[in-house]
Amino acid sequence: MVRWLACLALTFVAVLQANAIFPVTLVDRVDNFIYDMRMRVQPTRLNNDIVIVNIDEKSLKEYGQWPWKRNTLASLLERLTDDYHVRAVGVDAVFPEPDGSSGLDVLEDLAKKELKDDQHFLNQMGGLRTQLNFDDRLAKTLNGRPIVLGFALSNELDDLSKGLLPNPAFTDAELGGRHLESALYTKYTSNLPVLQRAAIAGGFFNPSPDSDGVIRRIPLLAKFGTGYYESLSLATARVALNASKVKPVFLQSDGVNSQSYLNEYGSIEAIKLNSSPNLTVPLEPLLTALIQYKSKGGPRGGGFVYVSAADVLKKNLPENKLANKIILIGTTSAGLKDLRTAPVGLDFPGVEMHANVIASILDGDFKQRPDTSRAFEVMQIILLGLLLTFALTRFKALAAIFFTSLTYIAVISFNYWMYQSFNLVLPLASALLLISALFVFNLAWGYLVESRKLRGVVRRFGEYVAPELVAVMAEEPDSYTMEGEIRELTVMFSDVRGFTTISESMSAADLREYINIYLTAMSEEIRGNRGTLDKYIGDCVMAFWGAPVRLDDHARLAVASALKMQTIAQGLSEDFVKRGWPELKIGVGLNTGEVRVGDMGSKIRLAYTVMGDAVNLSSRLEGITKAYGVGIVVGEATKTAAPEFAYRELDRVRVKGKTRPISIFEPIANITSIDDAQSALLELWHQALDDFRAQQWDAAEKSFLSYLEVRAEDLAAQEFLERITHYRQNPLPADWDGVATFVSKFSE
Repeated sequence: MVRWLACLALTFVAVLQANAIFPVTLVDRVDNFIYDMRMRVQPTRLNNDIVIVNIDEKSLKEYGQWPWKRNTLASLLERLTDDYHVRAVGVDAVFPEPDGSSGLDVLEDLAKKELKDDQHFLNQMGGLRTQLNFDDRLAKTLNGRPIVLGFALSNELDDLSKGLLPNPAFTDAELGGRHLESALYTKYTSNLPVLQRAAIAGGFFNPSPDSDGVIRRIPLLAKFGTGYYESLSLATARVALNASKVKPVFLQSDGVNSQSYLNEYGSIEAIKLNSSPNLTVPLEPLLTALIQYKSKGGPRGGGFVYVSAADVLKKNLPENKLANKIILIGTTSAGLKDLRTAPVGLDFPGVEMHANVIASILDGDFKQRPDTSRAFEVMQIILLGLLLTFALTRFKALAAIFFTSLTYIAVISFNYWMYQSFNLVLPLASALLLISALFVFNLAWGYLVESRKLRGVVRRFGEYVAPELVAVMAEEPDSYTMEGEIRELTVMFSDVRGFTTISESMSAADLREYINIYLTAMSEEIRGNRGTLDKYIGDCVMAFWGAPVRLDDHARLAVASALKMQTIAQGLSEDFVKRGWPELKIGVGLNTGEVRVGDMGSKIRLAYTVMGDAVNLSSRLEGITKAYGVGIVVGEATKTAAPEFAYRELDRVRVKGKTRPISIFEPIANITSIDDAQSALLELWHQALDDFRAQQWDAAEKSFLSYLEVRAEDLAAQEFLERITHYRQNPLPADWDGVATFVSKFSE
């Protein structure tokens, strides 16, 4: 009886999950995995209607870094429309700032200042304005041509809206009081008004990744203000089809599909383009559409024809190669960072996602989750639960295996038949997981499952964390899994300074002992302070605090470990020098932020690790320690989260790969251990930094020199003195923000 009740309880839980009353992340992950596998196994189909003009390495080499000068882009668009006679062009890029590459702004400045009395120069400026205004040149190219510009929507609090939005597809006023559930944005980055007004249309290119970061769907419409705006793929397809309007299609009250624009329900099922003939595009929740990936992506993916933008500009292609095609201008270059995670690959070109959606619109080939999918899922779970409960509680092991296998085959076959024959994406994971759960439960029946789960937690996490943390986890094994999740952690990178030189000066045996002693000492400190060892990367140690066991004070623990590691390294260095080995110096970077933590890797090997922007920044901070001659650099988030320590603000910098400046700090010691002399020295430093940012060069120089009287070898102070000398000789622009950019020495 207990066994029956347990099986029925599992079925009941599955029903709750299907109704979203008790959501289980694993079910969504398995459904996503199944969807991804369908995309991967379907044969590649070449689409001859869409061509991607690739800003590839060849184009970048010949025409410079992207974005190109606007006159170069204008020439590319003219080639496509006037010489190759394409149907439509979608530009997977946004141009919110004026083009300053022509030098026109310099000439305008001269006309207002140094040459304002030079009549000959002023007479020439009229012609030069026309010739060098590349934005007007591009606007003239856009005018009257079937070219769609991209733009981006955002909800970032720090973002400021830029540019001019295109006209919306429709507004709230046109919905007769209905409310559509859609992605809602509050900011945008669009094109210059002169460009957007000239373009026939515009479309946003925001990705819509699932919780695992994979992009399986794309919004066709999104809301800003009172308007609903088209995606780049929808706008490009509409222009190619000569359609002028997009209208929502709602469900009728009797449940029959309707092309009526208005009815008593607000449930939207599709959008309609007034093309010839009219074209209806089915929609998913939040006005999205499932992407049908036609290939593995890229020029060799086989789904779309790729041509180099350089070949188009030089007109090296035969006219029939592009004639009457739909063109998407984008890039597959890794350096331009338009590669996304798709079901068919980790580095999938973002521009090809738009191409796949356009292809589905033209072909009418959309997979769709029906509105009745939840009801179907519930009925399927109830039938399977009752059937398997009745059968598996009676069958012996061999018969149970055979019956369960037949059930798997039947459920999977029916689901695949509906997918192939009717383009319906029906839920499958909940059924498969219920079958598996009932089968395992009936075979294990009790203690075996629990004991194996406990041993698994101890075995897997024991590789990463201290034994005392494993003991905590073993008390509640259900609370700790290797599944990925977003969590705020503090991440550390620690590296040996000059390791290449050290390795060249030592024998293989001595080097092995040298690095083993160092890694052991650092690892013991990290684990002893509740940190999780991630990996060793040569002489680099990567670790993090706050997972798998949640730690509210993860930043404090990380900073304390970093300071202790410096002390340990100094002691090791003294011992190494006595042995005749090179001295040991380490640099440590710490950053706090939200990351994805969990099992990651390949089917061959997985590792419990962290990924995300905060991890990359931590690595960058470790590298910055060399530039300032300090042992530890932490980000502002770490400083804020660990106020127990005294810090020296080193600078405000833009690290490689980032545009937004950040403040970086050197932790000195716990506040309780700072004496008056150290406090005064910190106050002197921060006063010098304030004077420097206020461009009070004399005062800043005096303070930095006073600081060097106490700390004669301080590289950071020496660096600022060099900058002061440089800035005195090279006046700064009016908008100088005092931020150092790590590209060249004086590039701020």
